[in-house]
Amino acid sequence: MLDFIGDVHGHADHLEALLRKLGYRIKSGAYYHPGRKAVFLGDLIDRGPKQVETVNIARSMVDAGNALAILGNHEYNGVAWMTEDPDVPGGFLREHTESNRRQHRVFLDQVGEGSKLHMEMVDWFKSLPVYIDDTQFRAVHACWHAEHIKILDTYLDSNKVLPEGCWVPASREGTELYDAIENVLKGLEVSLPEGISYLDADGNPRTKTRTRWWLEDAKTYRDALLVPKAIQDRIPALPLPEYAKLRYDQDKVLAFGHYWFRGSPEVINEHMVCLDYSIGKGEPTSILCAYRWDGEKKLNSENLVYIGGDIQ
Repeated sequence: MLDFIGDVHGHADHLEALLRKLGYRIKSGAYYHPGRKAVFLGDLIDRGPKQVETVNIARSMVDAGNALAILGNHEYNGVAWMTEDPDVPGGFLREHTESNRRQHRVFLDQVGEGSKLHMEMVDWFKSLPVYIDDTQFRAVHACWHAEHIKILDTYLDSNKVLPEGCWVPASREGTELYDAIENVLKGLEVSLPEGISYLDADGNPRTKTRTRWWLEDAKTYRDALLVPKAIQDRIPALPLPEYAKLRYDQDKVLAFGHYWFRGSPEVINEHMVCLDYSIGKGEPTSILCAYRWDGEKKLNSENLVYIGGDIQ
């Protein structure tokens, strides 16, 4: 059976504490459980104090057959940061702007930008599937968008990995592959109503924002938009555009991360669970969360297992 683990963001001590709480122990250099596997939902890197250690823990488990891992937007961005743009001499698929560097700086500093270790980790990130669609469960980093999943399937290889030749079109705004990657790894976004904007956590102005696409009965901007509390009251109750109204088919249980949930962990509903509870913020109230799945078709909050930011 499986243990889905949310965004770790370089907090290796919390990851090890969570794995031990779940019953994993070191065997032959990797965490192991006699009857279970971990599934890492992406965003192993950036923000936290132990970037290299975090990747090594997950990678050693995957290599030993003790875990699965999927691509998060931070790993995706990490690959694009180091991939040269064939159409821009001296440029890269992810521009080396100060804003982009600031988001990625902790990882670059700890791994040693351009080092052999850095390139090895980038190569490993490239090997991760964009999503998992198993016979009984699904796992994706940010958004199960059925239309974009179908588009991705025309590009991905048989292991759901983005082939080498697809990284350039995936980084070209306006292509169908770019749109699909953006939605699946970074979340469905809509434009804010006219006259409304805000600064994100990195101080960048935003006129578009992610939606709470998992709220299947959301019909208005106010219901659906994922915005800071300070501007929630400014969001009008106007009808959402049709493209922003997603409906998950509920055929299989779905685990995802990405959304910086806060508070006491609980499943979203019987078929969906988000496991990102903001450990990346590094605060005492932050949580690293897992869902212990034993094949049940209906998810239950009692199966959530987590470690607090103060590692208790």
